[in-house]
Amino acid sequence: MAVLPDDLSAALDDELARHPVARLTQSVDRLSTRYRQGDAATSPILNSEADVAAYAGYRMPATYAAVHAVLAEAASRAPGFEPRTQIDVGGGTGAAVWAAARVWPSLAKCTVLEQVAGAIGLGKRLAAGAGLAAVRDAEWRRGFVDPAAPAPEADLVTLSYVLGELPDAGRADVVRWLAAKAGAVALIEPGTPAGYERIRLARAQLIDLGRHVVAPCPHDAGCPIVPGEDWCHFSARLPRSGLHRKLKAGTLGFEDEKFAYVVAARTAPERPDARIIRHPKKHKGWVALDLCTASEGLKAGVAISKKQGPRYRAARDAEWGDGWSSP
Repeated sequence: MAVLPDDLSAALDDELARHPVARLTQSVDRLSTRYRQGDAATSPILNSEADVAAYAGYRMPATYAAVHAVLAEAASRAPGFEPRTQIDVGGGTGAAVWAAARVWPSLAKCTVLEQVAGAIGLGKRLAAGAGLAAVRDAEWRRGFVDPAAPAPEADLVTLSYVLGELPDAGRADVVRWLAAKAGAVALIEPGTPAGYERIRLARAQLIDLGRHVVAPCPHDAGCPIVPGEDWCHFSARLPRSGLHRKLKAGTLGFEDEKFAYVVAARTAPERPDARIIRHPKKHKGWVALDLCTASEGLKAGVAISKKQGPRYRAARDAEWGDGWSSP
């Protein structure tokens, strides 16, 4: 379960408490409609403090959960990577900075680049009481995702849930711009077929630019998934507070945030032989794994039986998204 840090959770609750719940709910409904209609990138959607607060309450916990899961996986595959600097492009209210600082204590300077002044103001207020200095002292800059501007220069450059808001024709230029001076770049999109397709194209471009895939893939070869037939995505579970349930009109005490992603770096990481790309199917005496492998492409329904002892026990404990080693 991906839980918001206590200092962020408390600060977010305080900000939400400044607005009537009914007003926040109205903003969430309007924002959700705009995103579903696909016009979020064509005109401003955060027009008031209540809109910004609603956006943070609605999306910040899920964004934090996804980014934290992605960066934690990258850290496990590149244990020698200890970034000192991060630039989060299109960073909204700063979820990716909070996540990165929790994953890498080495971070000393974080920068959030965001176009909406209200999001910057709220992000600053949330960060003001952060226990981690990298978050508390983060630099907030107003700016756009603009490949004509100087490229972001940092050990880690992150872009989460932004590619889908950009015009199709400009995405390749944005990926090139993000990677130009980055030690590592992490791109995250919704875990939908369309989100995966954007990540698939960005991944191929990063490899062409000489970068190595750190996660999730166990290889730098072409993605073996046939577009239109399936898609690669993962999931992070996060708890919902009482207010969070009201904003999302949900009844469950948790939600699953599905996402597609790629992390790429200049140096080759330590990679597993395979990645588990679906929930393991656990039967009596055996487990079936769907794998993306480094040498054999996709392998569906790989059976691990109880007779295999330690491998069977490992398979019983395995989860969707985990790495998997060959015998």
